[in-house]
Amino acid sequence: MPQWATFLGLTGVVLTLLLVLSHLTQSAFTDGADDVTDGPATARSDASAGESPPSTDAFREPSSDDDGSRPPDAHGSATHASSDGERPVERSATPPSATDAGTEPDGDTNTDSSDPAASALDADHPADRGVDPDSLSTGMVLANVAFSQGLFAVLLLGAAIYTAIPASALGVEFSLSYLESGLLLGTIAGFGFYVGNELAAAGATRFGFDHDEALRELLSPDSATGWLVLLVGVLPIIAGFEELLFRAALIGVPAAGYGVSPWLLAVGSSIAFALGHGMQGSVGVVVTGLLGFGLAAVYIVTGSLLVVIVAHYFINALEFVVHEGLGLEWAETLEG
Repeated sequence: MPQWATFLGLTGVVLTLLLVLSHLTQSAFTDGADDVTDGPATARSDASAGESPPSTDAFREPSSDDDGSRPPDAHGSATHASSDGERPVERSATPPSATDAGTEPDGDTNTDSSDPAASALDADHPADRGVDPDSLSTGMVLANVAFSQGLFAVLLLGAAIYTAIPASALGVEFSLSYLESGLLLGTIAGFGFYVGNELAAAGATRFGFDHDEALRELLSPDSATGWLVLLVGVLPIIAGFEELLFRAALIGVPAAGYGVSPWLLAVGSSIAFALGHGMQGSVGVVVTGLLGFGLAAVYIVTGSLLVVIVAHYFINALEFVVHEGLGLEWAETLEG
């Protein structure tokens, strides 16, 4: 006998873990990007305003040798560039001593912790504040996505088997006609949803509402092997897991087990689907939510999980190929 409540409870755990992981990833990438963007920009703005971090010379007592008689440097000046390369700082003729722990013999400040300026900068920009997207390789990100979503998919399938959920409740049927219709209808729906999704995103961009595609750019391969891994390995895992969770587990199972309206369930699952794509920004969340409801409608009408898996796969694959592979931006094309 199917254990509907147990399966839905396990589904809730998987959904919660996915949303938490998505939020943590979004926060980490956002903080990392802010650090990379704001750090150098802040330094540049300080320099342009005539401000520079103090050197150790600024806190040293004047030496008896500092009588203004020191010879100029090679450029005819008694100054040298500070450690940030932005503003010249007066060079002291006093030889290095214990009070100049952060200064090399040639006057350049090193990064030793005894340097007040370096310590202040390190305190302002801690290394563990966020993840710099540029520090991650495409292979690392692809492997992480494939592993995490593949693991979640295995957990859901294991839960369905353990709780004896009928395959029909998930929208699965083992027949040749199911396979043929799933591939055909899924391909058609995928192309249709892709065009609608791109038009919606382009329209939002046209009115000044950009959505963030940093994750897609990060996942984009730079070799033929990478594209093969993405299109044949990673994207099918993503499409399979997300449709199994957001359509089969959150719509099909409660509708079959408790007689809840699948259209009402479609609204809730689409909201969860949108929240799981928070890295795409507010506009991306709205567009993804609408796409999720469209996929839910196809799932309800056809009763086939395969149709929406194939459709979801083609949506993602076309986005990568068109935007990252061909470099075509719909918004620019429409405006032109």
